[in-house]
Parts: sequence; structure tokens; C-alpha cells
Amino acid sequence: MTEKIFLTTTDALLPQIGRSVSIGNKKIALFQLSDGRITAIEDFCPLTGGPVLEGTVSGEYLYEPLRDYKISLLDGRIQDPDEGQLKVYELLLEDGDIYLKGAFL
Repeated sequence: MTEKIFLTTTDALLPQIGRSVSIGNKKIALFQLSDGRITAIEDFCPLTGGPVLEGTVSGEYLYEPLRDYKISLLDGRIQDPDEGQLKVYELLLEDGDIYLKGAFL
């Protein structure tokens, strides 16, 4: 059986608009991409020390709101010429519900 924690429903997401969820002291930003895929990434930029939730989504990338760093929403890598990595969380979708899957914290 897969370990999972309920986060929200797919109906609660808007395309390309971040939604914040907290699990313990961890903040996670959920995004629904324009093609319908849903991603989850830690809501903390290691370069600015600030949240990424209110960044601008374009395709599979998030532009960090403070300094406009380009971050992959698929693997969490901050794109060249900048460097860094954000944690990406694995999700499980079941009947319109979104769960965090596996060992996540």
C-alpha cells in the first residue's frame, strides 16, 4: 500500500496559479500546468530565501517572484545561468483528490 497524505482536490486548483499547502512545518506549492498536469514543489527558493508560490508559470517553468529565477516545475532545477535545486514532491491523483505520495518530508 502506498503511503499518502491528502492535500486538496483538483477542483481547488486554477491553471497556472499556485496553491499553498502545509504539511507539518513544510510549505508546498501546487501548480496545475496549462496542459492539465499537476506538480508540487517546495515553497522556498534557496537563492532568495523567499517563497516561490506567487511566481509566474510559463509552460513547465516557474519564474521566482523576487528575482525572476527560472525554475523547472518538473525536476526543481533552477535554470542556467543560475544554480540551485528545489525539492519536487511526487503526487498521486485519485478520483479528483490530490495526495502527496511516499516518503515526502
